[in-house]
Formats: sequence, structure tokens, C-alpha cells
Amino acid sequence: MMPWLNYHHLYYFWHVAREGGLVPAGRVLRVSHSTLSAQIKVLEESLGEQLFIKQGRKLVLTEVGQVAFRYADEIFSLGREMLETVRGQPGAHLPKLRVGVVDVIPKFIVRQLLEPALRLPSAPRLICYEGSYEKLLSDLTTHYADIVIADTPVPPGSHVRAFSHLLGECGVGIFGVKRLAKRFRPDFPRSLSHAPMLLPFSELSLGRTLQQWFAHHHLRPRVVAEFADSALLKVFGGDGLGLFPAPLAVRSEVEKQYGVELVGVAGAIRERFYAISVERRLKNPAVVAISEAARRDLFGEQDRPAKSTTMR
Repeated sequence: MMPWLNYHHLYYFWHVAREGGLVPAGRVLRVSHSTLSAQIKVLEESLGEQLFIKQGRKLVLTEVGQVAFRYADEIFSLGREMLETVRGQPGAHLPKLRVGVVDVIPKFIVRQLLEPALRLPSAPRLICYEGSYEKLLSDLTTHYADIVIADTPVPPGSHVRAFSHLLGECGVGIFGVKRLAKRFRPDFPRSLSHAPMLLPFSELSLGRTLQQWFAHHHLRPRVVAEFADSALLKVFGGDGLGLFPAPLAVRSEVEKQYGVELVGVAGAIRERFYAISVERRLKNPAVVAISEAARRDLFGEQDRPAKSTTMR
């Protein structure tokens, strides 16, 4: 008799792997973490393999766990497609492109990067979500994400074997509402000393770079607030609470949406954007379209070939 797989147990396992732990999965499923732990243990016993190991306080998928997660993801994805097909929902048979976006990437950049994939004759159904760099790299290893859009390459010493494909780079401008732009544009950048400034967290790549640039030019702006979310930073900037940085690649969109003007360009500061994948060479047609359009259109002025590096 063929062994029977308990899909209820598999569903719990899938959620724990997706959410990165028992507690966050328990919140989503509204089940206690002890119940989830017991259900996963039953699944491991039925499979005869360990699916998770503990690393400090974290649960990490074993190699068998990664295989099980890929199958589970496909199983539940097919289940959703079956329901959509039966109910006659459009797009049920479209291929999917799962894109994880590091949560500090400006939304304008994300939209322009991903738009070419949606213009393909056989455009995929885009599944786009945000998260921390660490969590998104983990999603790559479990094949939950096809690519990750990030502002830095794969960190040195990362346990994830992944490749960083440079999509392009652009300068950084300092923006402000008309009143502030008129006041601080003359004698830029020296005028920034004591200017009200809205900045990314100093722990973030752009935040660190700006702090170094200020120090190099002996500038001491008055930091009004720091933000992890670039969109929220721009909202505050659009309300006139301070000057703020934004990529020059989306200058027109920033000026139009937030009613601001370019005050000046922040010297030689460059923002770089990467597609992170488990492939040394990009093969997915949608991802290739994203990469080619980024270098040709969004960051076309750089006209540099993409670079790839691998790090563990």
C-alpha cells in the first residue's frame, strides 16, 4: 500500500519554513508554536528525515527540508491554481515570477525595474514582496523567490551561495520643497551645514555613504529624522520637514509626486542596484528583460556591463 502524506502536517511545515520560525508562523495560522512543533515532528517521523535544525534561536531547513519545502510550495501553488481555474479567474495558468525586494529599495526604482517583465508577450504573474536581506536570501535557497532586488551585493561571509548581478547605478540628489530648495540651493553643498535633513538609517548603505560625504566636506546638517522606509522619508520631505536624498534615476517621479525640487547632486555618491539569484547567468526570460531594460533605459547613462560575483 502506498504511504499516505498528511497534507495538514505539510501545510504547517510550509508555513514555518516560509515565515522563518514557529512563532511568526503561529501568528499567521493562529496556532500555538508548541502545536506547530508537534505537527512538524510527526511529519519528520513519517518521512524518516529531519526537516529543521536549530542555529542559535533560529530554525534552519536541512537539505532534505529544502527539498520538502520546494515540493510543498509547488503543491500548494497548484492547489491555488486549481481553485482559480475552477472559479474561472483570469491568469490562472500564467507562469509566476517571485521577486523579493529588500525593504530599503525606493518604490519608484522597483516599479521601473519590474515593469519590463510585465510587457513581455508571455508576461508572468508577478508576485512581489518586501523583506529583510537575510530573509530574502533564505527564500532564494528554498526557491520561494526567483530573484531578489537589493542595493548591495551578497554580503561577505553569507551562508547562501548566490550571485550578484549589477543592474545599474545612478547618482544621488538632495531634494526639498520649493521654499527649502530656494534657501539651500545657493552655495551647495556648503549650504547644507545646519540645514534640516531627513536621512536613511545610518546602518543602511546610503545612510553610511551620506554620513561619510558630509564628514568629507565638513558638513554638519541638522538631522531631523532617520528612516528605514525610503517612501516614508519622501513623504516627510514632501511635507517640507527637511531636505532628503533620492536616486537621480527617478528624479522626475520624485519631483512630481512629492512636489519637490532638486537642490543639488551629492558629489560622487552612487546608488547601485542588484538582482541576486542562485544562477551564475540569468536565464529566466522575465529576469533577463528586467536586467537588460535596467541597463539600457533606467541606468542607461552608465552603459556598463553587468558584473557577477559569488559569495558564500
